[in-house]
Amino acid sequence: MKYVLDAENKKVGRIATQAAVYLMGKNLTSFARNTIPEVKVEIKNAGKAAIYDKKYDLETIAYYSGYPGGLRKPTARQIAAKHGNKELFKEAVWGMLPKNKLRQKMMNNLTITE
Repeated sequence: MKYVLDAENKKVGRIATQAAVYLMGKNLTSFARNTIPEVKVEIKNAGKAAIYDKKYDLETIAYYSGYPGGLRKPTARQIAAKHGNKELFKEAVWGMLPKNKLRQKMMNNLTITE
């Protein structure tokens, strides 16, 4: 089954929540936590999503390199400038999926287009 979500003039979190539900299969009657449903989710028009300037500057995504002083916290504006809004959607959906071995396999079923 394939789901297409249009992100034009919509918030990142709202679209990411829908995508996460579809990727986990929570909308299906055959839902089971230990299986990956055979669904594909496509997010279109990620570049036209509604993101306010204040949110661009306040939202950060932290990552750690493993070295002392290696904590980095770029803002959403910096990430969007480097990778595009596509990366913001990817990080949002990644955080909403269960933290187990199935997470990466579910993410492989997600495609995002600008």
